[in-house]
Amino acid sequence: MKYCLLGEKLSHSYSKEIHEYLGLNYSLKEVSPCMIGDFAYSNEYCGYNVTIPYKKVIMNFLDEISDDARSIGAVNTVVIKNGKRYGYNTDVLGLNYTLLRKGISLSGKTVMVLGTGGASNAVRYVCEKSGAREIIIVGRTSPVNYQNCYEKTGVQVIFNATPVGMYPNVSESPIDLSKFKNLEAVIDLIYNPQKTELIKQAEELKIVNSNGLPMLVEQALCAEDLWLDKTHDNKLTEEVIAKISKDKLNVCLWGMPSCGKSTLGKLVAKELNREFFDLDEEIYKSTGKTPSEIINSEGEKVFRDIETKVLKQTVIKSRAVISLGGGAVIKEENRSIIKNNSVSVYVKRELCSLVTDGRPLSVAKGVETLYNERKSFYETADITVENNGDITVAVKEIIKQYETTCFEWSKP
Repeated sequence: MKYCLLGEKLSHSYSKEIHEYLGLNYSLKEVSPCMIGDFAYSNEYCGYNVTIPYKKVIMNFLDEISDDARSIGAVNTVVIKNGKRYGYNTDVLGLNYTLLRKGISLSGKTVMVLGTGGASNAVRYVCEKSGAREIIIVGRTSPVNYQNCYEKTGVQVIFNATPVGMYPNVSESPIDLSKFKNLEAVIDLIYNPQKTELIKQAEELKIVNSNGLPMLVEQALCAEDLWLDKTHDNKLTEEVIAKISKDKLNVCLWGMPSCGKSTLGKLVAKELNREFFDLDEEIYKSTGKTPSEIINSEGEKVFRDIETKVLKQTVIKSRAVISLGGGAVIKEENRSIIKNNSVSVYVKRELCSLVTDGRPLSVAKGVETLYNERKSFYETADITVENNGDITVAVKEIIKQYETTCFEWSKP
């Protein structure tokens, strides 16, 4: 039996990995708008999920639609039985699960929903069913928009139901959370990257938050329940959340020049069966010059700008191990880029063991001075690993701490 995800552009989707992990024959099916009817009436699949921009239009081709889906005006799961097509909306179940695992109650709360599309309708439906006191919908041309929404000072819970901040435009954020002084919780329906700018700001403000991965996983499992006539438990949901979270996060190694980042990175990548990228090598591929050549001929500022550009292109990948240049993390923009979908590792080595050959900044400033300038930035890493002895021990420690960090991040 075959199943799939129906959409127009699906490069960002994790659905295939989720369903294949659970043993389903599942694929991504990109279909142009003019071919939706042909797809809907084909007999190729036993059921399918539906995503942007077809959650509403697919309703025109179904025989029966659940009450939830009809009230929301969107279908995200289609079940085909005995030649009939049944439409459901399991996003509602995914949203409810996300709220439950974070201990967020909407009863009596003032809720703000960013976005006016199908996802926004599902959020609004959940808010209504959960007894929210007031639901404020924010749209670009709505009465409450992204300019005047800050006047709603009593907002307690915010949902982002827009694609703003989603891969590949990961540096964007729909609003500034710091202007909502009564804010208690933030739910961003985006799951790629795992930490959007909105989620990172919520973390900085110490506001309860969740990305969209729990919702994605739970709605997927609920869809399988409908297709296969079964019932899953929360333990399975949490298992899949942890699995997908770990699989999609990069490992980014930083630290002083010659601390062993590249050597360690290659070994870690081999152990985890992942691609390895050395940022300095990626810069050379992009410019035809080594970092030393750029710094010596054009100056450090020009090099740092190039480094940021290449970093964006490299870190946006998932399931990679990436070794950064020694000074990459001194730039706040770079640290922010790394936090989107990476666990950062500070590789720490005794200064007396560091070499300066081919490293113009180490030569010009001296190793100790350079270290003192960068120390506070290095120490912002998620994990720290010593690399002063047996390198295999350091590799095992990186993997151990990485897996622990992924598990902690995926917990409720």
